[in-house]
Amino acid sequence: MTTSKAVILVSGGLDSTTVLAMAKQQGYDCYTLSFDYGQRHSAELLAAARTSKAMGAIEHKVVKLDLGTIGGSALTDTSIDVPVEESEGIPVTYVPARNTVFLAIALGWAEVLEAQLIFVGVNAVDYSGYPDCRPEFIKSFELMANLATKAGVEGNTLSIEAPLIQMTKAEIVQVGAALGVDYSLTVSCYQADDEGRACGKCDSCRLRRQGFEQAQLSDPTRYAS
Repeated sequence: MTTSKAVILVSGGLDSTTVLAMAKQQGYDCYTLSFDYGQRHSAELLAAARTSKAMGAIEHKVVKLDLGTIGGSALTDTSIDVPVEESEGIPVTYVPARNTVFLAIALGWAEVLEAQLIFVGVNAVDYSGYPDCRPEFIKSFELMANLATKAGVEGNTLSIEAPLIQMTKAEIVQVGAALGVDYSLTVSCYQADDEGRACGKCDSCRLRRQGFEQAQLSDPTRYAS
């Protein structure tokens, strides 16, 4: 196993792109992984490809899933509206088991690549109530990963890195800006149009906008109206 390789989960959004920049800055050979999982739009996948290329990823892979077949989320079921007002508790934009599935596939690719690190952009401060973005989940998944893999059994410990987990959105923006991230390449909106323009109304748009405002940096987000 080699610690020079890392698998980075990238969605094309602000957080995961910042994580990619952080991994790159730390000297890792970055292999980026995205998922076509039945989400509302493909703009984020195009953004993930753009940012991966711009930031020098060794390889960018897209795995096709269809979490829409089980539904249960406004991001995979068009009969459920994306909320435009803040809500309490776990929002309808939570996709059941999404991060568990994504990390499991990233774990498999890491084994194939003989990489010991997986980076993920989960955040517990601005996490919108998602249970699979908490430190407890990341710690538990890492424990499971080392029990369930050939690499782990043979003593090649696998680590799940979540460097943004205790950061505010403003802090994330500041870190990314310092690393030269071009946020105009990213798409964070839950319901962006085909050109990647944001709705400006959903939780993801609200948190992104607040992040740039609080960081006192110019927001390059393109809006549909």
